[in-house]
Amino acid sequence: MIAPAIVIAAGGAGLRMGGDKPLRQLGGQSLLDRAIAIAEAQSDCVALAVRDRDQVTTSHLPLLHDARAGIGPISALESAFRFACAQGRQHVLLIGCDQPFLPGNLVATLVDAIASRDVAMPVINQQHQPLAALWRVDEPALNVYLLAGGMSLRRFAVTRDLVDVIWPHMPGDDPFENLNDPGALAAAELRITRPA
Repeated sequence: MIAPAIVIAAGGAGLRMGGDKPLRQLGGQSLLDRAIAIAEAQSDCVALAVRDRDQVTTSHLPLLHDARAGIGPISALESAFRFACAQGRQHVLLIGCDQPFLPGNLVATLVDAIASRDVAMPVINQQHQPLAALWRVDEPALNVYLLAGGMSLRRFAVTRDLVDVIWPHMPGDDPFENLNDPGALAAAELRITRPA
């Protein structure tokens, strides 16, 4: 299989974080730069999905403008499907810019799991992780869902041929953790500085 595209969702307002979430620092590096490093280590086809083009001005990656404002990360999935299709990729992994601990084997594990299915989604502690799922590109199906008022990644995944990928983890070390507020960012700073 050709490596899937990876699209980093960086278009949220980040209100709980105080705004500009992609530019927040963790261990001396922006959350966005961390996400880019994770993505580029696992694919040669990476882009950023943003709410408006002024959000991110320093990246070397293609910027995808979310066409539908105010509907959350599913607008990034719509952009991701268009990008992957244009790049000749059948699959796309959508991740958040605020997920600094994503596993280095995420793509390989999900590619192994998806086979002929539509979605391979990590599950940890019985919690689905739609913002770290591998999707088979299907723009018509997503368009039907969006036109019907759908806005949930998880609910869209359930309408597709979904395979759960049970993810092992150590207590207190959620690899899919997303950082939504200053407290979570401070805890992540402690997590990256503690001895292994």
